[in-house]
Amino acid sequence: MKFWKKIFVYSLVLFLIVFNIGGIFLLENSHNLSLNREIERGLSEHSSIYSGVKMIIKDRKTYSQVFEKNVLEIMMKRYLESSNDEKIYIEILDKDNNEIFSNIDMEIEGERVELKNPLVDRRRYIIRDVGDQTFLYITNLLKLEEGDLKFSYVRDITYLYEDRKKQYYFFIQLELISFVLLAVGMYFLSKYITKPIHKLIHATQIITNGSYSETVNINTEDEVGILASNFNKMATAVEEKINELEKSANKKQRFIDNFTHEIKTPLTSIIGYADFLLATKYNEEIFIKGMNHILNEGKQLEKLSIKMMDLVLLKKEDFDMKNENLEDILLEIKQTVTPKLEGKNINLNIYGNGQALVERDLVKTLIANLIDNAIKASYENSKIDSKLYKDEDNKTVLEIKDEGIGIDKEDLEKVLEPFYMVDKSRTRKNNGAGLGLSICSEISKIHKAKLRIESKINYGTVVRIIFP
Repeated sequence: MKFWKKIFVYSLVLFLIVFNIGGIFLLENSHNLSLNREIERGLSEHSSIYSGVKMIIKDRKTYSQVFEKNVLEIMMKRYLESSNDEKIYIEILDKDNNEIFSNIDMEIEGERVELKNPLVDRRRYIIRDVGDQTFLYITNLLKLEEGDLKFSYVRDITYLYEDRKKQYYFFIQLELISFVLLAVGMYFLSKYITKPIHKLIHATQIITNGSYSETVNINTEDEVGILASNFNKMATAVEEKINELEKSANKKQRFIDNFTHEIKTPLTSIIGYADFLLATKYNEEIFIKGMNHILNEGKQLEKLSIKMMDLVLLKKEDFDMKNENLEDILLEIKQTVTPKLEGKNINLNIYGNGQALVERDLVKTLIANLIDNAIKASYENSKIDSKLYKDEDNKTVLEIKDEGIGIDKEDLEKVLEPFYMVDKSRTRKNNGAGLGLSICSEISKIHKAKLRIESKINYGTVVRIIFP
């Protein structure tokens, strides 16, 4: 069953239960109140008549020495005429239930329970049906010297039960009208309430089909609005995760493609020269030349495997960090790369000083790779500036700036990936494999440092390492 149907059906069922329970309670309570008022009224009138009769009996000497029972009949007729109430009946019987006076004009069937053992000072009442009418009987004992009499006051209360029937009939009509109006209202209301949910369902179907950017526009502050807001956040998170996975997959594919290319090139040379030597008659000069090529390409594969192992080890080992002077490390690296600097007539300038909590060998590899890349990218007769300073957050920053060929904006996001080479011919010529910056990135992560690269074609590159 759909959600809007559940709201519709459950609301109507709940309405019927509550409306009927409440209505029946109110009707019955109203009826009982009216009935109690009639009983109180009957008891009051019975008491009034009974008191009048007792006073006459006490003062019967005023009429005659011998009290005659027909005086009661005369008195009752006068009372009934004066009250002018057609709903009142009075019945006086002797101890053998013989009638002395009665204006009851209906036949009473069955046992007269109210006449059993009446009391002098206590009244008993009973409500009983006679035919299609309902009467209130109030009876007690009227004590006389000549013999006790049973005095009964009877009141017709049929109208109370007829009123109750009318009220129930009206209640049923009201319930039917209310039910129809509620059903119509709840139909549209349940549709309106569940409309945002249908939007969510539609959005999930679209997302299921691959459109992860789908969101829902529900401007409410209730639970459905909160659900829609969380759904949009979830959809955005899913889209971002999918994009991340796609980027990761693309990176892995580029890694595989570049790795295959890097291995293929030296292997092709090795296999080619080996086949050539096998197919050629022995010639010392040709043999030595071929073996040198095989040796060089083999060393290239060795370098590649070593750097790959470095990447693996960087992700697994724990390193002992110490507070080191970065200026000293820069000076050591400058001495190491002096031949490369002199080869292109490049000046390496070192400015400032600073310390950081590092693993010396790793950070030396990091800085050496960055300076080596700067030398490779620089033009002859240019300069490379390395600066150590504190930023506005009091963090130590190492900045390496060259005046070289620069990096294109599209390549900046990819240069930290393994085997990615901006200029494959230049990297290959310099015996590189595109792993230097990947190693730098991993070393930075180990030190929890941030590696920032800014570059512009033909204007040079600036690399900043921000130590924590």
